[in-house]
Amino acid sequence: MFSKSNLLATLAAFLTMFLLGYSIWEHLLADFFAQHTLKSFLNEDMNMALIGVSNVIAAFALSSVYGKWARGQHSAKEGFQYGVWIGIFMGFGNGLLNHAVMGLMDTTGALVNGVVEVLFYGIIGTVIALVYQKTATKE
Repeated sequence: MFSKSNLLATLAAFLTMFLLGYSIWEHLLADFFAQHTLKSFLNEDMNMALIGVSNVIAAFALSSVYGKWARGQHSAKEGFQYGVWIGIFMGFGNGLLNHAVMGLMDTTGALVNGVVEVLFYGIIGTVIALVYQKTATKE
Protein backbone atom coordinates (compact mmCIF):
# COMPACT_ATOMS: atom_id res chain seq x y z
CA MET A 1 0.00 0.00 0.00
CA PHE A 2 2.85 2.40 0.79
CA SER A 3 5.15 1.20 -1.95
CA LYS A 4 7.37 3.54 -3.90
CA SER A 5 5.19 3.05 -6.99
CA ASN A 6 1.98 3.81 -5.11
CA LEU A 7 3.33 6.90 -3.35
CA LEU A 8 4.86 8.36 -6.52
CA ALA A 9 1.68 7.58 -8.48
CA THR A 10 -0.32 9.27 -5.72
CA LEU A 11 1.84 12.39 -6.00
CA ALA A 12 1.56 12.48 -9.80
CA ALA A 13 -2.20 11.85 -9.69
CA PHE A 14 -2.66 14.55 -7.05
CA LEU A 15 -0.83 17.13 -9.15
CA THR A 16 -2.78 16.12 -12.24
CA MET A 17 -6.13 16.18 -10.44
CA PHE A 18 -5.46 19.51 -8.77
CA LEU A 19 -4.10 21.36 -11.81
CA LEU A 20 -6.22 19.73 -14.51
CA GLY A 21 -9.39 19.92 -12.42
CA TYR A 22 -8.84 23.60 -11.71
CA SER A 23 -8.09 24.26 -15.39
CA ILE A 24 -11.18 22.43 -16.62
CA TRP A 25 -13.87 23.42 -14.14
CA GLU A 26 -12.62 26.84 -13.08
CA HIS A 27 -11.42 28.12 -16.44
CA LEU A 28 -12.07 26.08 -19.57
CA LEU A 29 -15.71 25.12 -18.92
CA ALA A 30 -16.69 27.59 -16.19
CA ASP A 31 -18.90 29.67 -18.49
CA PHE A 32 -20.59 26.58 -19.93
CA PHE A 33 -21.45 25.20 -16.51
CA ALA A 34 -22.56 28.64 -15.27
CA GLN A 35 -25.15 28.63 -18.07
CA HIS A 36 -26.39 25.17 -17.07
CA THR A 37 -26.45 25.67 -13.29
CA LEU A 38 -29.89 25.63 -11.70
CA LYS A 39 -28.86 25.95 -8.04
CA SER A 40 -25.44 27.02 -6.86
CA PHE A 41 -24.11 26.13 -3.44
CA LEU A 42 -20.51 27.04 -4.30
CA ASN A 43 -18.48 29.10 -1.85
CA GLU A 44 -17.33 32.44 -3.17
CA ASP A 45 -13.89 31.75 -1.75
CA MET A 46 -12.78 28.20 -2.37
CA ASN A 47 -10.79 26.50 0.39
CA MET A 48 -7.79 25.51 -1.72
CA ALA A 49 -6.11 23.70 1.18
CA LEU A 50 -9.14 21.47 1.70
CA ILE A 51 -9.41 20.90 -2.05
CA GLY A 52 -5.76 19.84 -1.99
CA VAL A 53 -6.32 17.45 0.92
CA SER A 54 -9.33 15.91 -0.80
CA ASN A 55 -7.30 15.46 -3.99
CA VAL A 56 -4.48 13.74 -2.07
CA ILE A 57 -6.99 11.34 -0.49
CA ALA A 58 -8.67 10.64 -3.85
CA ALA A 59 -5.31 10.22 -5.62
CA PHE A 60 -4.11 7.76 -2.95
CA ALA A 61 -7.34 5.76 -3.21
CA LEU A 62 -7.23 5.71 -7.02
CA SER A 63 -3.57 4.73 -7.05
CA SER A 64 -4.05 2.00 -4.44
CA VAL A 65 -7.03 0.49 -6.26
CA TYR A 66 -5.17 0.72 -9.58
CA GLY A 67 -2.25 -1.21 -8.05
CA LYS A 68 -4.62 -4.11 -7.28
CA TRP A 69 -6.65 -3.78 -10.49
CA ALA A 70 -3.72 -3.75 -12.92
CA ARG A 71 -2.16 -7.00 -11.64
CA GLY A 72 1.27 -5.97 -12.87
CA GLN A 73 0.13 -4.93 -16.36
CA HIS A 74 1.05 -1.24 -16.49
CA SER A 75 0.54 0.72 -19.69
CA ALA A 76 -1.06 3.96 -20.78
CA LYS A 77 -3.89 1.96 -22.36
CA GLU A 78 -4.57 -0.02 -19.17
CA GLY A 79 -4.44 3.16 -17.09
CA PHE A 80 -6.79 5.02 -19.40
CA GLN A 81 -9.28 2.13 -19.33
CA TYR A 82 -9.11 2.07 -15.53
CA GLY A 83 -9.67 5.82 -15.39
CA VAL A 84 -12.59 5.62 -17.82
CA TRP A 85 -14.35 3.16 -15.51
CA ILE A 86 -13.76 5.49 -12.57
CA GLY A 87 -15.07 8.36 -14.71
CA ILE A 88 -18.18 6.41 -15.66
CA PHE A 89 -18.80 5.71 -11.98
CA MET A 90 -18.19 9.30 -10.88
CA GLY A 91 -19.47 11.22 -13.89
CA PHE A 92 -22.52 9.24 -14.86
CA GLY A 93 -23.24 7.03 -11.85
CA ASN A 94 -22.85 9.65 -9.14
CA GLY A 95 -23.42 12.58 -11.48
CA LEU A 96 -26.85 11.44 -12.69
CA LEU A 97 -27.80 10.39 -9.16
CA ASN A 98 -26.89 13.87 -7.91
CA HIS A 99 -28.82 15.39 -10.82
CA ALA A 100 -31.88 13.34 -9.89
CA VAL A 101 -31.84 14.20 -6.18
CA MET A 102 -30.31 17.70 -6.09
CA GLY A 103 -30.93 19.20 -9.52
CA LEU A 104 -27.88 21.47 -9.38
CA MET A 105 -27.51 21.51 -13.18
CA ASP A 106 -29.84 20.94 -16.06
CA THR A 107 -29.67 17.62 -17.92
CA THR A 108 -27.29 18.98 -20.55
CA GLY A 109 -24.87 20.17 -17.88
CA ALA A 110 -25.04 16.86 -16.03
CA LEU A 111 -24.38 14.85 -19.20
CA VAL A 112 -21.52 17.07 -20.37
CA ASN A 113 -20.00 16.88 -16.90
CA GLY A 114 -20.23 13.08 -17.14
CA VAL A 115 -18.27 13.07 -20.39
CA VAL A 116 -15.71 15.49 -18.95
CA GLU A 117 -15.26 13.31 -15.87
CA VAL A 118 -14.71 10.21 -18.02
CA LEU A 119 -11.91 12.01 -19.86
CA PHE A 120 -10.57 13.59 -16.65
CA TYR A 121 -10.30 10.27 -14.84
CA GLY A 122 -9.01 8.60 -18.01
CA ILE A 123 -6.09 11.02 -17.96
CA ILE A 124 -5.53 10.48 -14.25
CA GLY A 125 -5.59 6.70 -14.74
CA THR A 126 -3.03 7.07 -17.52
CA VAL A 127 -0.75 9.12 -15.28
CA ILE A 128 -1.03 6.55 -12.48
CA ALA A 129 -0.30 3.66 -14.85
CA LEU A 130 2.73 5.36 -16.38
CA VAL A 131 4.22 6.02 -12.95
CA TYR A 132 3.62 2.39 -11.95
CA GLN A 133 5.19 1.28 -15.26
CA LYS A 134 8.32 3.40 -14.71
CA THR A 135 8.72 2.44 -11.04
CA ALA A 136 7.71 -1.24 -11.12
CA THR A 137 10.35 -3.63 -9.87
CA LYS A 138 12.15 -5.32 -12.74
CA GLU A 139 12.25 -9.10 -12.74
